[in-house]
Amino acid sequence: MLRDGMFPASPFVCFRWLKAPGEAYGRSPVMKALPDIKTANKVVELVLRNASIAVTGIWMAEDDGVLNPANISLLPGSIIPKAPGSSGLTPLATPGRFDVSQLVLDDLRARIRHALLADRLGQVNSPRMTATEVLERSTQMARILGATYGRLQTELLTPLVMRAVSILRRRGEIPDLRVDGRLVDLRYSAPVARQQARDDARNALMWLDSLRRLGLEGMAVVDPAAAARWLGRALGVPADLLASPLPVPVRPVPDGDSSPTDAGEGDGT
Repeated sequence: MLRDGMFPASPFVCFRWLKAPGEAYGRSPVMKALPDIKTANKVVELVLRNASIAVTGIWMAEDDGVLNPANISLLPGSIIPKAPGSSGLTPLATPGRFDVSQLVLDDLRARIRHALLADRLGQVNSPRMTATEVLERSTQMARILGATYGRLQTELLTPLVMRAVSILRRRGEIPDLRVDGRLVDLRYSAPVARQQARDDARNALMWLDSLRRLGLEGMAVVDPAAAARWLGRALGVPADLLASPLPVPVRPVPDGDSSPTDAGEGDGT
């Protein structure tokens, strides 16, 4: 043993897309679609074999001592000798056509796209999809990927960022920052995270609209400046567009006067 030590952050990142109850190893979406993928590959192989048979054909020849099938080349313009009275080369009729393969392939490809979440929004160039439909499908996809995104954020993104920060801090390229979740925290800007932030902003706007209907007493519990800043952060507004909060002025208390004389001064001290 020459040296023994420990890394401050794990150099290995092992993440799972999904997992079944009671198992330690995860599963990928391709594993769910693997049977359909293998079947589709086999169907394509059979289609290619059928295509080669359809192009070149299968032929029969009488063994009459004159025709030698080993010396026959099926080329345009070739002359094939045959014995008088023999049928020579005759094509073998195929038992059937393989047109059903396209139906099988279309069904398998649709199931594979569904398993890989590639058909949630449909075709991009579809003129029939409205903005509301796109928004609803995006919300549904975010709801489907909610648990998966949370697992990837915990098992992939956070360890990866922590390892990168550890390496940069060890090299001296960044200050000694400790991502503790309080002073320094990670903020993700993935599409699913932005969708969740938009849902939170929508709920906050609904709450503000409900308070507005209650009148001045309902709006008295809202800090407009703090609400505007929170909505800006939730919707990803650049920090340059947000004004700095004004410092709250504090009036000094005169010497010898330890207690305010009226309610107005008491509220300002």
